[in-house]
Amino acid sequence: MPDIKPFEVVILGFDGVLGSVLAGALDLFSFTGVSWQRFLDQPVTPRFKVQIASLGGVDIRCSNRLIMRAHCDIAAVRRCDLLLIPTIGDSIDKVLLQNELLIPHIIRLANTQADIASNCSGAFLLAKAGLLEGRVATTHWGYASKFKSDYPEVNLQENQFVTQSDNIFCAAGGSAFYDLALLLIERYCGRELSTQVAKTQIIDSKRGSQNSYTNVTLYKPHADQLVKRVQDYIENNFQQPLQVSQLAAMVNITTRTLNRRFQSAVAMRPIEYIQAVRIEQAKRLLESKDVGIKSLADQVGYSDISSFTRLFKRATALTPKEYQNKFSRIAI
Repeated sequence: MPDIKPFEVVILGFDGVLGSVLAGALDLFSFTGVSWQRFLDQPVTPRFKVQIASLGGVDIRCSNRLIMRAHCDIAAVRRCDLLLIPTIGDSIDKVLLQNELLIPHIIRLANTQADIASNCSGAFLLAKAGLLEGRVATTHWGYASKFKSDYPEVNLQENQFVTQSDNIFCAAGGSAFYDLALLLIERYCGRELSTQVAKTQIIDSKRGSQNSYTNVTLYKPHADQLVKRVQDYIENNFQQPLQVSQLAAMVNITTRTLNRRFQSAVAMRPIEYIQAVRIEQAKRLLESKDVGIKSLADQVGYSDISSFTRLFKRATALTPKEYQNKFSRIAI
């Protein structure tokens, strides 16, 4: 295998950080291209160079009193592919006050077009830096009320596990961290390596989608099992011709009732959900491989290229080619 330059990941360390997330992120990214290959006696090729950076490069006192050593000073980081903001484990107001000097560095790295991702209450640091203004974001449900009060200009979607707004990603609390990490690993290295990490770490992040995290930004928790059944079918068959009337017949209800129940459960009609799933899949393909417009349309269930292109631009404000040029992680 030819030499592959690893992507550079910087994890921000600060006093009061949740130690498990800080160490967990270090493990997940550091062992991408390593653990699975060791299991199968294949050549090891680390796909990420991961560093923990703190202000001044000082040791980090986690909220559980564990002391972790930083690899470098955040001020010395001129660029990176991904900046991760872990969970705040201590008092949020206290951590924000004590770490105000980190904010300019978060803004500086965001201005280099690096991907920026927060977990749980780490979103407060992104919001304080002004990076979430006017954007969709998420955080732990327990902090939602405070977040909305402190940062009303942010479109907080606390029911979503993971949100993405251009190059800004947020994950909710608990196990959503794994969904975020796997989504980002897929973004940089493709689905195969992301699946390898999920298997080696025994992470079950499947949300009813045939692609474990492809449509994670569409996921909305609800209790309507009939709608979930239709969602599962759509996500497993989006490449095929799909008619709302056929979906309704499949679950023995009228088209009108299916539209109403979908709207109530996921805030969109079935046809809109089909389109959204297909567009999300198209985005992943454009990010991970060089694919022509006709092949792309075929792979996501569209025979009419002009219709597909129009829908894609409506959803992303970009043509497929423009999206690929902006977000592709391959050399085109």
